[in-house]
Amino acid sequence: MRVAVVGEILWDITRDSRFLGGAPLNFAFHLHTLGHEPLLISAVGNDELGENSLRAIEARGLSSRFIRRVADHPTGTVTVNLGEHGAPEYVIHRPVAYHFPLLTHDLVRELIESAPQWIYFGTLQQMSSQALQLTETLLKNLPRAQRFYDLNLRSESYSPALVEQLLRESDVIKLNEEELVVVGDFLHVSKDSIEEFCRKLQQLFSLETVCVTRGERGCSLLSQNIFTEAPGYRITVADTIGAGDAFSAALLHGIDAGWPPPQSLEFANRLGAFVASLPGGAPEWTREQLEALAPRRTTP
Repeated sequence: MRVAVVGEILWDITRDSRFLGGAPLNFAFHLHTLGHEPLLISAVGNDELGENSLRAIEARGLSSRFIRRVADHPTGTVTVNLGEHGAPEYVIHRPVAYHFPLLTHDLVRELIESAPQWIYFGTLQQMSSQALQLTETLLKNLPRAQRFYDLNLRSESYSPALVEQLLRESDVIKLNEEELVVVGDFLHVSKDSIEEFCRKLQQLFSLETVCVTRGERGCSLLSQNIFTEAPGYRITVADTIGAGDAFSAALLHGIDAGWPPPQSLEFANRLGAFVASLPGGAPEWTREQLEALAPRRTTP
């Protein structure tokens, strides 16, 4: 499976460490480990962090061909403060390089000719008009590609109008419980029942699949008019940076493989939990490690 991954490349700066990340990049790393071909479309600065980003991306076996080098803006950074149970709070610095992705006509044509089966995008980068224009160009020129929208809403880094616009472009969406509340409020959709929320969003935006993650309590999914819930895994949390991105990669892996929803959700919960047990948003792992993982499940 080939996936055009549009979004931010940045460094998560914690009190003790710094990790290369950004939700789309974390997603791409995990998707690659699952045996797929992500095509990263982003930008980094012409600086040390930018050089380190490209070196690390290529070392993990991903192409940097569609990643722009920006001379007048630094590589993106986010200050991450880890709160209770390793939950991250983000301070996003802007403007930075990932706000200014750009593809030449030749690169756009090359990307179109590669015929990715999916386009993945989030919200943060799309606050930039230049990034949003590029995403719209790709969506227009790849009409057969399915669209996976992982909301990843960050404080002061989205608008209701933008989220609605991206929802209308989507086939599959993933959001967490906190984002459910935010989206429910500005769309005036009831939040009393996750199932009814999913059904209403599916109806409003003609979505194929709506998935809501709930941390160690698992997740809920509506697909083909069937609502499915899956329990989570109890693990010792290092931090939860990137756990949702790992979940998204595993969920898309299951969807592409044609797995039934319970199988896809169990696999996605397992990978998300495994990543949460390790520091950073995109730790290296193997399929053998994941298959060997057998944490104790919580009760549904």
